[in-house]
Amino acid sequence: WLVPCLLRSLNARHPTVYPFPPPKVQATHPDCSVVLYFQKQEAECLEIIRSESQRPAPPGPPRQQGCLTEWDGVSCWSAVPVGQSRAVACPDILHVFKKSKALIQRNCTESGWSFPSPPYYNACELEAIGSNNNNEAKASYFVTMKVLYTCGYSTSLAALFLAIGIFSCFRKLHCTRNSIHIHFFTSFILRGAAVFIKDAVLFSDESIDHCTMSTVNCKAAISFFQYSVLANFYWLLVEGMYLQTLLLLTFTSDKRYIWWYILIGWGVPMLTVCVWVVTRLQYDNHGCWDDYTSLYWWVIKAPILLAIFVNFLIFLNVTRMLAQKIRSPDISKNYKQQYMRLTKSTLLLIPLFGVHYVVFALFPEHIGVDARLYFELVLGSYQGFLVALLYCFLNGEVQAEIKRNWGKWQSSMESNVFNLATQDFTA
Repeated sequence: WLVPCLLRSLNARHPTVYPFPPPKVQATHPDCSVVLYFQKQEAECLEIIRSESQRPAPPGPPRQQGCLTEWDGVSCWSAVPVGQSRAVACPDILHVFKKSKALIQRNCTESGWSFPSPPYYNACELEAIGSNNNNEAKASYFVTMKVLYTCGYSTSLAALFLAIGIFSCFRKLHCTRNSIHIHFFTSFILRGAAVFIKDAVLFSDESIDHCTMSTVNCKAAISFFQYSVLANFYWLLVEGMYLQTLLLLTFTSDKRYIWWYILIGWGVPMLTVCVWVVTRLQYDNHGCWDDYTSLYWWVIKAPILLAIFVNFLIFLNVTRMLAQKIRSPDISKNYKQQYMRLTKSTLLLIPLFGVHYVVFALFPEHIGVDARLYFELVLGSYQGFLVALLYCFLNGEVQAEIKRNWGKWQSSMESNVFNLATQDFTA
């Protein structure tokens, strides 16, 4: 959508001079490098114009003073005397303009700058940006993606709220392990909410120019989203750390570590996001802070990669210790079952959540965009449902507790019905 917006802007400024034929494109693309390129060129040109305006005017009639520096929406034309000309090349933007040695020339006359010769639309040939059918297909693709991840996050949120309700309602399920699970579920709820908030703030109005949008609301939405993603990975790290602690310290109370887990799961992401926000405010405060090409993006990416790396080491260590524990004759059958229940879930989630992020982190953001969107949006939206399924709905302890309470409730109902029937009969 950037190229048509840019060309429409140029045509609006100079309708007779720059008649670019803008194709109709409805899809949005996150890369704003084209618009930013022209914004930078325009700012530099306006700075030259400003400095020239502060200089004293040379003596003589105004018409003989020459042509002043001018920004025409595409190129910056430096000041020249009357009777001379200036030539510029086509804008050097990959994937927008084809490489060309053609020069656009303008003469300085007593009436001012002449029209560009040849015109931009003849000298600067656009790259093929697809037909209307392709653009419609791309727009349909993005709409489908949004529907899929909206359904995914909605399903995950419903499952996570139900899982938290189950862990909270049954007193027998109140323990450190399930408290950690509840925090983990909450991080997924925050992530789903952050996605919906981000969509509502950034993409609710199609007329908004997302390349120049730089409001407090959009920056806050992006910051909250980054915090939820960090909390996701760090609570997965806490799950791995808890499992390792359980295997190492079999006869030690695990309640003493809960506050350290909370500090790691919520505190480290909060500290990281605060550092990132301060850094962006000081050194890179433009746009909505959703440009992943910025070097300051590593303030977010590095802690996530660190959490994944530590979790991978825990994965290897827990696998080794688990093999030793299962073979040990000193460990009771109940402890072995407890290890196996928690280990199967955690060891499945560690590589499942970390591998795709590491793979994509090693490549530039513009490579594998479709695959990245599919993994991070569509498949990622169902991660919360998978977590609730593994830690709650498929948990034998949870199922047994639900069956026990369901049986008690049925017995109570049957008893009440019998008492009512007996009272009616005796009456």
